[in-house]
Amino acid sequence: MATIGTKSHIFRLLSDNQILDALEKGSRTVKGASNISHDIEVLSVVLHPLQTWSKRSPSSLRDLNIDNVSQSFRILTNLIASGTLQLGTSSDILICVLLEFTAALIEVKIGDAQGICIKSLSILKKLLEVTGSGRHDSFCKHGSALVYLYSQMLALTTDTSGRIHYETTACIAIMLYRATSELKQSTSYESTKPMERFLLQMVDCTSESSVFQLLLECLTISGTSLMSGSSNMVPAACEACKAIWCLINAVEIIFAKEQTYAFPLVYSRRQLSLQPDIMEYEQSLKLHKEPVKVITRLVKLFVESKTIQVAMYYSFHTGLESALSATLQLMSRICLLSPSACTVLCGLLDPSDIVAETDVATDGTIVSDIFSVLSLSASYLNKDSGEKSTPKCKLSNPRGLVVHCCITLATIADRLRSVGKCSSSYILSSSQKKQRSCLSVLAHLSLMDDSMASSIQPHCASAMLALSSILSLDIGSCGNSISENTLAILPSMATLRNLLKLRCSNEIETKSNDLVLRYVESNDGCLGLLKMRLLWGGPLSVQQACSNGIPQLLISLLADGIVEDPANGKDCKIVRLGLSPAGLLWALSSLCSCLTGGVLHEIFFKKEHVKLITDLLSDQHLISLTIWEGHASGHPGNRDLVNAIVDILAFPFVAVQSAPNMPSTSASINSGFLLNTGLPGGRVAIENKELVKAIGNNMPYYIQILSEVNFPGRILCSLDYLDLEDVSRPIAMVAKMVGYRPLALQLVKEGLLSPNRVQKLLGGQSIPKDAMLDFLMIISDLARMSKDFYEAIDQAGMLQFLKDFLNSDSADVRAKACSAIGNMCRHSSYFYKSLANHKVIDILIDRCADPDRRTRKFACFAVGNAAYHNDDLYEELRRCIPQLTMLLLAAEEDKTKLNAAGALSNLVRNSSALCEDIVSKGAMQALLEMVSNYSQNALSPSRGRTQNESPLKIVLFALRKMCDHAVCRSFLRSSALFPLFSQLKRSPDQTIVEYASVIASRATQV
Repeated sequence: MATIGTKSHIFRLLSDNQILDALEKGSRTVKGASNISHDIEVLSVVLHPLQTWSKRSPSSLRDLNIDNVSQSFRILTNLIASGTLQLGTSSDILICVLLEFTAALIEVKIGDAQGICIKSLSILKKLLEVTGSGRHDSFCKHGSALVYLYSQMLALTTDTSGRIHYETTACIAIMLYRATSELKQSTSYESTKPMERFLLQMVDCTSESSVFQLLLECLTISGTSLMSGSSNMVPAACEACKAIWCLINAVEIIFAKEQTYAFPLVYSRRQLSLQPDIMEYEQSLKLHKEPVKVITRLVKLFVESKTIQVAMYYSFHTGLESALSATLQLMSRICLLSPSACTVLCGLLDPSDIVAETDVATDGTIVSDIFSVLSLSASYLNKDSGEKSTPKCKLSNPRGLVVHCCITLATIADRLRSVGKCSSSYILSSSQKKQRSCLSVLAHLSLMDDSMASSIQPHCASAMLALSSILSLDIGSCGNSISENTLAILPSMATLRNLLKLRCSNEIETKSNDLVLRYVESNDGCLGLLKMRLLWGGPLSVQQACSNGIPQLLISLLADGIVEDPANGKDCKIVRLGLSPAGLLWALSSLCSCLTGGVLHEIFFKKEHVKLITDLLSDQHLISLTIWEGHASGHPGNRDLVNAIVDILAFPFVAVQSAPNMPSTSASINSGFLLNTGLPGGRVAIENKELVKAIGNNMPYYIQILSEVNFPGRILCSLDYLDLEDVSRPIAMVAKMVGYRPLALQLVKEGLLSPNRVQKLLGGQSIPKDAMLDFLMIISDLARMSKDFYEAIDQAGMLQFLKDFLNSDSADVRAKACSAIGNMCRHSSYFYKSLANHKVIDILIDRCADPDRRTRKFACFAVGNAAYHNDDLYEELRRCIPQLTMLLLAAEEDKTKLNAAGALSNLVRNSSALCEDIVSKGAMQALLEMVSNYSQNALSPSRGRTQNESPLKIVLFALRKMCDHAVCRSFLRSSALFPLFSQLKRSPDQTIVEYASVIASRATQV
């Protein structure tokens, strides 16, 4: 007979079975269910079979009245289905009793009661779905009990069906989902503090309430089961992914309150008046350390554990929309923190095989499944598609799925590029048909929004971002079938113009609370598509862009965010976002492509525009990018930014230096050669000579603008934010600028040759060879330009570096080192003593016999200049006379012979100390033989060849200088070739006549 409650004398007269029968019958109607749900005493009767057994601390199932328990379950199921249960005391009681009952089942031999356990968990799950986990204090109490129950459930080895794991994990997922939803909707920070503290305990591995580790364990168990061939654990894996996502999302929401976010460009512009403060930058630009700490644990396991990979793969591949969405958002965060994880996502060929990195994506990967989801979502969103009514296509939030799919793809592309995997084949299939299909889906989603005229919807913007990011991986690849076939699916230039106008609108922008979306500006995808159209559309696309005013729109975008902030900007919660780092790179690259379209004066000869571009290299911006953890971040982001700015501002230099018959600057023609290839400036020099002439005429004004906005200082400072392997393009730009004295002076003033910078570039870790050669050319060009730079070159310690470079394995480096030393001796004897102290002369002499012809040529040049100003180094140079003599007699190019003859001339210029060696080592005889070899052409010049092209004049000049010394005159008079000088007096070249006459006259003097 029932003894619980005093509801009425009727209850006291009925047996337990009769009471439950009556309640079950009443629960089948909404009114009856409502009466039961709102009566605590009646609910106690319903729960009585569960409570009486669980409170006895049972050791077996013998005392459990399974029939009564089953009847109680049916009543509870009816109450839940009726929708009459409310959040409050009654729901708290139900949840507590079910948790206690299920925990008691776990303590006994559950193999005999799996069905009851599954039913209990199923009702608990439904109860949590309809009522939540109760008040904040109840949430913490229920949460602790559920976490303990979950830990016990995971230890079961008898759950071969996977149902218990599924139901328990689903309860955890629902509880966390409801808590996260409440955090999002809460307007009071204080009211949610108890819930926040408990949620943080749930991700803390050291806490007894930690569920995060348990969820990872569930994924491991699921993956192990799946790898054994069973699919029973797929539902549990799906629920685990949902629960993990809810936990991570909750942590993000909690700590998002502590940070205000902005993209590096706008943030740095707000900080221009302040000194860079690393701590403040980290708080505003880095991912908060607490969410990152949680995600990092997931990343580590995902990359290292095959079972975790398999479980997440199946959660995405076979899960329902909620699991699919959760797994997607986990993937986007994993990829944001780990390029290695991106490789796994692209290379998981078959979850039952060992994961191996491949060169191309294939079917059966998460990435290929993402494209399948996109295709499904596109079909669902397409109003004309007949699939909309198909049950398989019923999606509650197809736009949201598109956003998360595309953000994940864009993040994968960005991270692959950051580690040098620059090919879209890592993401797309190797099949051209499938490649086109994937790209077409993204293109279709990009422009399927009817409201595009007034705004860009998030799912369209994210599709543009994904398409741009994937296509960007193929920039620079030759003959790529993807790039060759993509132009047709890109938006027209007019459409891109309209998209850019929307991007330039003056509306206030707000940011999502989503951690990943805080670090991605999907609206910048249209800039990526513009870049692709300009890149692959050729000159016609450039003309279309300029006629549509694209360059002007790009300038406006670059200026976005240069606004007056309200007072106390830290208290301003809503600010314009400006361009993301990725969007900024695309904008700069697009602007560079437009330079050949007639907008040069708009860009290069307006100081405010040059300053706008130059200021992108501010310390504040580069620090911001270094700290930034979103797309195009860190050192790769700084590298790409600096290179993009260099490509734009180098255009006039490249155009002028590449043009035929244009007057050269004092810089060597090969300075910054890296910039001469692949940039539009080189092409315009050939295709548009009038434009190049106009640029040349305006170069002084452009040089003045660069100086006034301090571009030399900015480009030098940018080197501090780059890895040594990435300095090639900025060093090439410096090499271009050094040819113009005002810029050269400013570069040296700004620290181009500071000992620390030179040591960083040339000492220790080697910089790229092209950067090394350009830096040697910079030294050479500065030394050739003026002796005013000698002191700075000396204080930089260049001579020791040059000595080492003379013995380099690279012939190019040896040649450039010889050239630099030669120019360092061009204007004065400033370095003579240092050359002797560093014992450089002996190595220079050895280089005169170098296997490389250019090195021999420049070594002769350096030796000659080392003897030009005085005879301080004559003794060290004595050994070079036989080497120079051999070069005069060998089959060398005329320039080398000319330098050798000039060097011999300088060896007798300042004293007669080496005259005996000049004669005895055969140098004078070699010079006379050269006169004999070139005399016939001097008397009867060939058509089209002038004497300026032969070494004869320098040889005659050398012999004339030697006539200043008696021992040389004596040898000359006695030579059988002496009569040649009388013959040369008949040459049509007056300089040759003059030199020959002087030699003939002075040689006869005793």
